[in-house]
Amino acid sequence: MKIIIIGAQAAGASAAAKAKRMNPEATIRIYEKSNIVSFGACGLPYFIGNHFTDANEMISRTPEQFQKDGIEIKTLHEVMAIDVNQKKLTIKDHNTGDCFDDNYDKLLLAVGASPVMPAFKNGQLKNIFTLRDLHDGLAIKHVLSDPNTQNVIVVGAGYIGLEIAESLVALQKKVKLIQLDDRILVDAFDEQITDLIEENIKQHCGLHLQERVLGFEGSYNVTHVITDKGRYLADMVIIATGVKPNSDIYKDLGINTLKNGAIITNSLGQTNITDIYAAGDCTALYHKVSHSMVYIPLATGANKLGKIVGENLGGGHCEYPGTIGTSALKVFDIEAGRTGLTENEAKKAAIPYKTVMVKDKNHSNYVAGQTSVTAKLIYHADTRVILGGQIAGGQGAVLRVNTLATAIWANVKIDELAMMDFLYAPPFSRPWDILNIAGSIAK
Repeated sequence: MKIIIIGAQAAGASAAAKAKRMNPEATIRIYEKSNIVSFGACGLPYFIGNHFTDANEMISRTPEQFQKDGIEIKTLHEVMAIDVNQKKLTIKDHNTGDCFDDNYDKLLLAVGASPVMPAFKNGQLKNIFTLRDLHDGLAIKHVLSDPNTQNVIVVGAGYIGLEIAESLVALQKKVKLIQLDDRILVDAFDEQITDLIEENIKQHCGLHLQERVLGFEGSYNVTHVITDKGRYLADMVIIATGVKPNSDIYKDLGINTLKNGAIITNSLGQTNITDIYAAGDCTALYHKVSHSMVYIPLATGANKLGKIVGENLGGGHCEYPGTIGTSALKVFDIEAGRTGLTENEAKKAAIPYKTVMVKDKNHSNYVAGQTSVTAKLIYHADTRVILGGQIAGGQGAVLRVNTLATAIWANVKIDELAMMDFLYAPPFSRPWDILNIAGSIAK
């Protein structure tokens, strides 16, 4: 059995390790076009913000560790073409410039995603960055070390944009955050929650909503950002406008995809082409609540589906149960997390629903550090099963989302939260937790 994996990041690395454990006799070879493997991009905003200084902490496994486990890994090797009829790959060795062929019995596409880079005028100017891999992080950190780098503009107010804005403010840079939509985190949270986060952001940096970036000015390095509403000084620009699947290698193979190019698989991680699997940020995931294929490029989904596919590549029969899109972030003084469906997503899915909103405190008032917490829960109007939830507030707020995720996974009804036995201790909570209250008042 010869298993070829294209891509050595979260999904590819997880799959390779699991497949080797399942079938020690299998030949497993990974082709990775960069020189970085098993890299956790989620740490980049914190690396840039000097929460830690050793970039290797974002790498969970080295090529040497793969080799030690009997997994052949070839970095700086890019798969240029796939012949599904002959089960043949054409690979370019970027070390030498030579091309050669290889064949497979089973193939995993774990090619990931790339930053969306809109067609901005003068986008080729220096000190304009995206933030996706280690090289981006090192380059950004280098420019930020220059004391003349003071004015930094972040384009895009999703997870990465907000996290990097917080790190830049911590570095005492003058930060402007520009968002095309009328609010931040537009795909992840409902308006009631983003309103809270926006209010806090405005206390720390400039927030420009409903503003379109048109391009940049400068002779070599960027000096200004031009929008439909103004012209702003910029010593550096970071583009964080989302990611898209790296579909070029498979777009002409006849593989079923979503409109954005994300590969559709079955519960085993198989594509519609025999012996070709997919996992990671190039892949759509089955959503347990909406019962649809969705694109949610998170490390959690990539690792889990990668492990499932690895087991199946190794001869097993394991099914991916689906995602509910659980995620979170911290930005300045606010923690925010979400799981399941937002109200907007429930509307799009044509699911009859109701909502309940609760504002409370994170713990007892006689313990220092008490802060506000806001929870919004979405539940089925007829069955009353919880469909989704979002929580935002101070310390300790976001971990309650794990409780909601468990409840959604288990089809718990909103009313059952009322008497659910949550922990109580003054530094952590109150006798009636905010989720108890939500269950009690849900109509």
